[in-house]
Amino acid sequence: MRVCTIVGARPQFIKAAVVSRELREVGEEVLVHTGQHYDEEMSDVFFDELGIPEPDYNLGVQSGPHGRQTAKMIAEIEPVVEEEDPDVMLLYGDTNSTLAGAIVGSKCDMAVAHVEAGLRSYNRDMPEEINRVLTDHASDCCFAPSESAVETLADEGITDGVYLTGDVMYDSVLAVRERVADSSSVLDDLGVSEDEFVLATVHRQSNTDDPENLEAILDALEDVSEPIVFPAHPRTVDRLEEYDLRERADEVFELVEPLGYLDFVRLMDAAERIVTDSGGVQKEAFFLETPCVTLREETEWVETVEADWNELVGTDTDAIRDALEREEWPDDTPNPYGDGEASRRIAEILQERVADVEPEAEVGSAAGD
Repeated sequence: MRVCTIVGARPQFIKAAVVSRELREVGEEVLVHTGQHYDEEMSDVFFDELGIPEPDYNLGVQSGPHGRQTAKMIAEIEPVVEEEDPDVMLLYGDTNSTLAGAIVGSKCDMAVAHVEAGLRSYNRDMPEEINRVLTDHASDCCFAPSESAVETLADEGITDGVYLTGDVMYDSVLAVRERVADSSSVLDDLGVSEDEFVLATVHRQSNTDDPENLEAILDALEDVSEPIVFPAHPRTVDRLEEYDLRERADEVFELVEPLGYLDFVRLMDAAERIVTDSGGVQKEAFFLETPCVTLREETEWVETVEADWNELVGTDTDAIRDALEREEWPDDTPNPYGDGEASRRIAEILQERVADVEPEAEVGSAAGD
């Protein structure tokens, strides 16, 4: 089995780390980095920390308007496929890199496989939502992280090639949580204590590129009594400076450079609560049983809200303040995202698919074997 894996953004590097280890036990992998996240802080450090093999191809696409960026990725991925002749195009999540790989793979003689299939926010204004929907409908193998994701795919008429595997991010968090508690010095480095600070991240364009939304978030965070640690996405820093909010932001929280995955997991685990607009951070907070306040009106990770560990507040200042002051959170956490063996299942299913053997782990049974 020969798999072409497409990655381009930090969450995809984390997912690929655990899946690639399993894939390379049963076949060959060609790792393609589109360059969507291209600076050292946003990319290289993740490969180093997580032990991901160096990409076989780094396409260096970098940022740009969605259509132009996706088109450039398609143009760069096609020659790789022609050269490497893979059996499977493996894709993660909902970025432009994901969609570009799906388009190329669907037009070539290979299976297209999508990790995190079936997720929906039902907000078509989000570019990520369009990428998710199109990728699922172009895929031959849809690896769903939860029962609700399987149901969503069925509602859209996708039933063949759907596998309930569990969530690969759960695999990753389980793999590093205990290790970083002993090895990471990030709490000391930042001068914060466990359960006595708030961790905040803001990166979505709907928040960063709207000065009113960004200011509303600042208004709410200004009232937090605990220290706020804010690992800042480069776009967020640019917008704070553009809107003349940088000086105020420096007064409200401690802006720090983007962190490596291991230090970030330690911060998520140690925080009193998390404020974010990231889909991945919502889910990781849930895995780590850290209360989460989400700066969005909707989420693709509905189970986190249903379990009451995640509260959706949008950019309403009062709603953010109320959620930050909330004292009662659940005493336990359900486990809708599998058992930490999703990566192994994905590798096994792909191997069986390529060998044209009927997989044993079909919908409804894979996460419970």
